[in-house]
Amino acid sequence: MCAVLAGCAATPAPRGEVKGMSTSGKEMAQSDTNRIATIGMRDNLESLYLLMDKLYRRNPAEWKKTAATREEAIKRVRDAIELRKPWPGLQGQRDIKALSLALTSDFSGDRVAAFIYAASDMIIVAHGGKTEFFLIDSLDAQHLYNSARNIEIAVWLMGSRRDATGKVLLLSDDISENGRNLSFEREFGKIVGRLDLLAAFVTEKYRRAGITYVQSLVGGSFLQFLPVR
Repeated sequence: MCAVLAGCAATPAPRGEVKGMSTSGKEMAQSDTNRIATIGMRDNLESLYLLMDKLYRRNPAEWKKTAATREEAIKRVRDAIELRKPWPGLQGQRDIKALSLALTSDFSGDRVAAFIYAASDMIIVAHGGKTEFFLIDSLDAQHLYNSARNIEIAVWLMGSRRDATGKVLLLSDDISENGRNLSFEREFGKIVGRLDLLAAFVTEKYRRAGITYVQSLVGGSFLQFLPVR
């Protein structure tokens, strides 16, 4: 019994339950696509914030360039992302230009902050510059798809490029004799998966609208109960 319990305690995947967004009056102005896009954006930003914390823990010299504590550095980056303010050190660049600058070998600023800010900004720009979506909004499936590929490229560059001292730009996943830590790869993979799914869903939207309309006509004509008196 002890061995079984010990094995359960060491499980790599924490137990939990699905959590949805709280209900609000805004939902009345949202289609299914709007709602899925809003939830996906929330989850992608939370993934990037989690990755920022993990990157700061593995690269503590970076947050010291931004604030006195790691927590304060995280707050400053989050505020800049959510208030749509430019990040100091990126020379006013946004989305893919900011991402390219953050991953240059000679970048001397807080690389974690610059990378997370640029990745977040790029994803938001791909969504039309918004983090919440309503009936009047539209999404470009190709831009969403491109943002997923940009994340894949950025992660590869982060782990393959070297700085002036020959070190990788940022320490992330670790595979050594002591074990394997691939938590960064898994979290980035979640972001890519959400973006790809939303891109595919958006491409289906108009076709499915037509199919749903036809189904409603067929159902209205043939799937009603017949009168008995």
